Amino acid sequence: MLAPFRGIRYARDRVSGIANVTSPPYDVINGNILDHLRAADPHNVVRLILPGEDADASKAAASLLREWLSAGVLIRDRMASLYIYEQSADADPSCLQRGIIGLIRLGSPDSAGILPHEGVMPGLVAGRRELMAATQANLEPIFLIYDGDQPGEAVPSARWEGATGVVDRVTAERAPLVSITTEDGVTHRLWRISDSAEQAAISADLAGRRALIADGHHRYAAYLDLQAEMHAAGLGAGPWDYGLAFLVDSAAYPPRLGAIHRVLPGLPPDRAAELAKAAFTVQDLPAGLSLDGALQRLAAAGQDGPAFLLAGGPVFRLLSHPDLVQLAASMPTGASAPWQTLDASVMQQLLLGRLWGVTDSERDVLIDHDAADAVRAVSGDATATDVAERPAGAASIAAGAASPAGGTAVISNPASFEAVAQIAAHGERVPRKSTSFGPKPRTGLILRTFGPSD
Repeated sequence: MLAPFRGIRYARDRVSGIANVTSPPYDVINGNILDHLRAADPHNVVRLILPGEDADASKAAASLLREWLSAGVLIRDRMASLYIYEQSADADPSCLQRGIIGLIRLGSPDSAGILPHEGVMPGLVAGRRELMAATQANLEPIFLIYDGDQPGEAVPSARWEGATGVVDRVTAERAPLVSITTEDGVTHRLWRISDSAEQAAISADLAGRRALIADGHHRYAAYLDLQAEMHAAGLGAGPWDYGLAFLVDSAAYPPRLGAIHRVLPGLPPDRAAELAKAAFTVQDLPAGLSLDGALQRLAAAGQDGPAFLLAGGPVFRLLSHPDLVQLAASMPTGASAPWQTLDASVMQQLLLGRLWGVTDSERDVLIDHDAADAVRAVSGDATATDVAERPAGAASIAAGAASPAGGTAVISNPASFEAVAQIAAHGERVPRKSTSFGPKPRTGLILRTFGPSD
C-alpha cells in the first residue's frame, strides 16, 4: 500500500530557513496568507502550489521547479525511502500526530483500498491535474487515515509489530532529519526510513488495509485523472500509477475534525432567515453576543440534530429542528440514513437547495475554514478573496463577483469521524468541503517528481 521514493527537500544552506519555505496546504491559503508566504522567502513552496492566475501559471511553476532543482535549492535524496512525519505543539499536548509519507498505488476503492468520503468540484480537480502534469510532480501529499487496531493481511494487529511500531521506535531512538517550528506554534519533524527491513515491516502491516482520504480529495481525483490520461495515451504502467500520501494510524493518533463554513455573497441575511423559517426553527440570538457565545449555542443545538448559525445581520440567528417531512423530501433517492442526517447534507439539500434555491457552485457558494473569517466577510471587514478558498490553483473563487458584504455566512458544527467513516464505507460521499481533518500536513517538507529522469 505504501512504496518508498526518492524524496525532494529544501537545502538548508540555500534558503533563509526551512520554516520560511513551507506553507499550509494550497486550499486553506487566502489572499493575505499568500502574500505573507511569498514575502517570507523567495523560494517558498507557495510559488509552486499557487503559481498565479494566468493561463501559463502551471508552466511557470514547472519552470521554477526545474530552476530550483538545477540550482540546488531543492535536492533529491540518493536512496528511495519512506519518511516519518510528526506534528506537535507545546501549547497543546493533545496535538500530536505521527504518520508515514510514501507512495500509494492508485486505483478504484476496491483495488487500491483508498476510500474518498467527500465530493469534488471539476474546476478544482482540473486545476490540480494541470499543475501536476506540467510540473510532473506531487508537490504536497494527500492525507490518509487507517485503523491500526484492525489487522492487515500479513501481520498480527499488535501495534509494536507493525507500521506504527516502526514509527514510534524511530521517533524515540533517532534524531530527526528536519525539525522546525512554524509561526502557528506547531513543530514539524521528519525522519527518513531507508532500511529495507523497516520498509518491509511497514509494507507488510499496511497490506490489505483500507484508508480514508482525510484531506486531498481534489488532488486524489487529479491523480486518477492523470493516470487515466497516461493510460489512454498508450503509455502503460508508470510513475503516474502512484501518488504522494501521508498515512496516519487513527487508532494511535485520533483525527480532529473541524467544521467548514459557507459564505453566500448574493443572499441578504434577512431574506435567508425568512426563507429558512419554512423548515427550521429560527431564533434571533441576543444582540451583542460574541461569536464564541454564538458557537456555544450552535454546539448545544447540534446535540439534538442538524443546526446552523446565520451571520451577516445585526444579530446571529440559530437554525435548528428541521421539519422532517421537508427534510426527507429534499434528499436524493437512495441516500443512506447517515448521509441524510449529516449537517452538510441538510445544508446542501434542504437549506441551500430547497429553501434558498441556491445551486452549490464554486462561484456562488464560497468556502471558509474559519468561522471568524466567514463572519468578517459578510460584515464588510474582508473581501471574498481574503477569506474564500481558491479553486484551480490561484484563481480567485470570487473573480467578477460582488463583495460579500451584506451576504450571509452559514456556520456549521463539525461532523463526527464515526459518521464520516460510516458514510465512506457505504460507498457514499458527503457534499464537497464538508470536513476539515487536522492537523493538516505542512507543504514543502517533502516533494516528489516523476519525470523521465526521476
